[in-house]
Order: sequence, then structure tokens, then C-alpha cells
Amino acid sequence: MPHVHVEYQGAEAVVDIVAGALIDGELPPAKLKLVLAWVEIHRDELLADWSLASRGEPIFRIEPLR
Repeated sequence: MPHVHVEYQGAEAVVDIVAGALIDGELPPAKLKLVLAWVEIHRDELLADWSLASRGEPIFRIEPLR
């Protein structure tokens, strides 16, 4: 399942890229909202990187959350 790992001030979470939903862990609610919006905006890029990574190929840099 395509997902991203997120860390924020000691909190950790795993977010499903396709569903744009929290799978595991926790983040402060405001930060989780930002992460979910970032995943939605960058979904196509994240899925392309997931595909590359799953084949052992280098991934492309995605604009970080600011």
C-alpha cells in the first residue's frame, strides 16, 4: 500500500497516499490536516515516487511541506 511516514516533534504517523488518510500513529490535529492536504496536492508525484522506489530506482524530490 503506497504510504508516507511523517515525523513532527517526536510524533510519528503513516499516511495512505491513495486514500489521503491516517493509517497509523498520530500527529497534532492541525499538523495532520496540513499533511493530508500536502498528500492530496502531491498525490501523483508521491505515487510516481512510490512506483520508482518499489523497483529500487531513485526517486524525485517533492516540494516539502512548509
